[in-house]
Amino acid sequence: AAVKACQDPKWHRYTPAGGLPELKQAIADKTLRDSGYRVDASQVLVTNGGKQALYNAFATIVDPGDEVLLPAPYWTTYPEAIRLAGGIPVDVMTDESTGFRTSVAQLEQSITAKTKVLVFVSPSNPTGAVYSPAEVEAIGQWAVEKGIWVITDEIYEHLVYGDTEFASMPTLVPEIADRCIVANGVAKTYAMTGWRVGWMIGPNDVVKAATNLQSHATSNVANVSQIAALAAVTGDLSAVDEMKIAFDRRRRTITKLLNEIDGIVCPEPEGAFYVYPSVKGVLGRSIRGKVPTTSAELAALILDEVEVAVVPGEAFGTQGYIRLSYALGDDDLAEGIGRIQDLLR
Repeated sequence: AAVKACQDPKWHRYTPAGGLPELKQAIADKTLRDSGYRVDASQVLVTNGGKQALYNAFATIVDPGDEVLLPAPYWTTYPEAIRLAGGIPVDVMTDESTGFRTSVAQLEQSITAKTKVLVFVSPSNPTGAVYSPAEVEAIGQWAVEKGIWVITDEIYEHLVYGDTEFASMPTLVPEIADRCIVANGVAKTYAMTGWRVGWMIGPNDVVKAATNLQSHATSNVANVSQIAALAAVTGDLSAVDEMKIAFDRRRRTITKLLNEIDGIVCPEPEGAFYVYPSVKGVLGRSIRGKVPTTSAELAALILDEVEVAVVPGEAFGTQGYIRLSYALGDDDLAEGIGRIQDLLR
C-alpha cells in the first residue's frame, strides 16, 4: 500500500491536518472492533505518532497550574508533555506489592482542588502491568464522580498474555466519554514504530481544538504513512497473534533468567513487552571493582562492562529498578541476559 501511495501523485500533496477521512473512519471502526468503544470519525485526530497525540491532548485540556495525576512508574514522555502544557505532574507511586497498579484509595489521597487529569495506562510501559476490568471500571467511576479528565493510553491493547484481559475505560464507563481522551497508534500492535502514525479520540470540541493546534504545528501526517496505517488497521490480526506467541515465549524466558540472578527480583509482566525487575539486592555490591548505589549507576556499569543497554528506573520515576525489552530475537535475548548473568553472578 505504501509503495503504491509513493507512486500516486495525489498523495504528494497536502491533505487535511486532522487525517485522511478514510483513515479516521477506519480508526473509528477498529476502535469499535477491538475495544467495543463506538465513536464517530469526527472524534478522531491522526497524529505524528502517539507522542503527538499525548502532547495535543495535554495542550488542549491542561491549563497552567493544573495538576495531573501520574501513576509511577511511568513512560518518560508523560511528565514532559504535561510540563510543556503548563501542568504539574503529581506522581502516584506504585510498586511490585500492588502489581505496579494504583487504586481508587491511593488516587483519593493524591487528588486536590487543582487536579484536572488522570493519566491511565494499561498495559503499562515500563512494568507490563495490566489492570483488570473491575479495576478499570472502579477507577473510571471514581474519575466521573470527581469530575476530572482521563487520558488513557491504549497503545499496547493487543499485547496481553495468558488469561489477562485488556479493558478500555470508556467502554466500561460510558459516562466518562465526555471527559476522556484515548491515545493509540500503529507503532506497537503493528510493529510500525518508524511510520509515525498515532491518533487521539475524544469529544468533538476537544478534537477540533487539537486539530487546530496540529494544523499550526505540523499539519498532516505524511500521506504515505497514513496509507500504510490504513492497510494495517483494516487488515486481519493474524500477524499480531503470531507476534504475541513469540513475545509470550520471550516474556517467560527473560523472567526466569533474571530471577536466577542473586539480588534481582523480576515479576512476570502481563502485557506490553518489557520487564521491570527490582535490582535493589544488587546495589551496594562490588562488581568488577565498582560499587553501584543507584539503578542509574548499575545501568551504566552493565553498558560499560558487557555492552547491554537497560534503562534505569530513575527514567520512569522510581529508583532501584531497571527496564529491559524482550522485543528482540530469541538468540539476542539469551545473549544479552547471559552477559548480565555473567557480570552479576
